[in-house]
Amino acid sequence: MNVVRGIAQWRSQRAAIGGSVGFVPTMGALHAGHASLVERSRAENGATVVSIYVNPTQFDQPADLARYPSTLDADLALLQSLGVDHVLLPTFDEIYPDGFRYRVEETQFSRELCGAHRANHFTGVLTVVLKLLNLVRPTRTYFGEKDYQQYLLVRDMVRAFFLDVDIVACPIVREADGLARSSRNVRLDAAARVLAPQLHHALSSASDDAQALTDLRRHGLDVEYVVTTHGRRFGAVQMHTRDGSVRLIDNVEVR
Repeated sequence: MNVVRGIAQWRSQRAAIGGSVGFVPTMGALHAGHASLVERSRAENGATVVSIYVNPTQFDQPADLARYPSTLDADLALLQSLGVDHVLLPTFDEIYPDGFRYRVEETQFSRELCGAHRANHFTGVLTVVLKLLNLVRPTRTYFGEKDYQQYLLVRDMVRAFFLDVDIVACPIVREADGLARSSRNVRLDAAARVLAPQLHHALSSASDDAQALTDLRRHGLDVEYVVTTHGRRFGAVQMHTRDGSVRLIDNVEVR
């Protein structure tokens, strides 16, 4: 596995990669959900590239950024076991040599759902994804459906800017009790972990948004939103733990 720790080094190597390239952008703290994206990429492409970069411009709360898990050694070991070809590890100064002066802004859907509760979150997401797509120049890029709003925004950004890449959505990987796999789950204490699956249960079993909201509140969860749109029911809650709070999101298809 080729681990590249700088953009200049990556650019000098990218030209030598022939054939189709699959790309999985991540912020590290990898889990089975990320592994499923890598496996899909390896099945569909000649080479697979994974980036690990915790992007500060998409965090609306500095404390949330400070608490984001960092497990680089374990991440690299997992990626090597999965047969990843290249891992890109850029730095902030390389990604944002302009200090985030130039950015990508979407003016409609990015202000709904998570965007209504996290100021400028999707501006940071779309900006860093566009930069990474330009650096990696993949054939296909893989996103998990847990962040379905993110997937839709990235897909539409690629279309808007005529980028020659397929944006592929991959199914949510869940624990046995329904909890969507997330890097943030490691911050749940025992009591919060017991309650966390109620998010998926309410979204998937309720007859409408109002019932899902009622069910979540009955379990004592701090609900940010429950909204059905784009053929899915989306929800976000704050899980309170001994060390603060952990924000969880999920969505289910509504037939």
